[in-house]
Amino acid sequence: MAEPAPTVAELLAAVGRSPAAVAVHDRAAWVGLFSDGARVNDPVGSRPHVGRAAIEKFYDTFIAPNTITFHVTRDVVCGMSVVRDLELETRMSTGVVLTVPMHLRYDLVAEVHGVSLDRLYAHWELPGMIGQLARAGWRGAAASAKLGPQLLSNQGVPGATGFMRGLRTVGRPGRNAAIGFLVAVRRQDFAAVSARLARGATLELPAGTPLSVDDFANALRELRWNKMIVAGRTVTASVRAASWEGVALIEFTPRSHEISRVRMYVEQVGPFPK
Repeated sequence: MAEPAPTVAELLAAVGRSPAAVAVHDRAAWVGLFSDGARVNDPVGSRPHVGRAAIEKFYDTFIAPNTITFHVTRDVVCGMSVVRDLELETRMSTGVVLTVPMHLRYDLVAEVHGVSLDRLYAHWELPGMIGQLARAGWRGAAASAKLGPQLLSNQGVPGATGFMRGLRTVGRPGRNAAIGFLVAVRRQDFAAVSARLARGATLELPAGTPLSVDDFANALRELRWNKMIVAGRTVTASVRAASWEGVALIEFTPRSHEISRVRMYVEQVGPFPK
């Protein structure tokens, strides 16, 4: 007999154990939240950290030296994923404090011992964080001077260069393309929506449920958005309509600003309008 699927409460509890372990600097507890072969993509666009050993080195580099506080606006449970809309406050060892707008996506898996984190995608803007450090005076300069050796010591040259890959994003053109797409959806301009999509693109509402362009747009007549984040080849946005709130994940093709996939992570409240 198949095991019952985890409840919403169990999924949220699994996600909640991550900031709890971070707050008390419990390395074993935090690393133990992940499944074997898990991936941490932080920030999205940088080289992923795959497997327990790599995730331990990630902890040693980015979590252990700092005091990190999660300021959560909302959590959205969609299937076996939890998407967290938040700001992350990081106090570094030199005293500089960084506040980074973020969308965190946790893809979870049910295992014998309970629910584990299988994939972690942290959508935040590395250029913006570097800009905060640059504006923080000597404390920011000192923090930057410490972070470089930490990266090299824990990650090696490939890890350090892999982290800096997070600087390569779809940039302002991608942000503008995402805004244009959302505007076209809200206006019910089906031709404009289709014009921004790559061949074979998928539109999912909620995430995991593909819809036609017409059905997708019709369901989002009242769409509003704010807090747009560009990371790697994705743009995320906090979205809302009359009866729900969530996060849109807009992905672009590898070498263009055409949209390849849109996933709306929302908790459905009643049927979506057709």
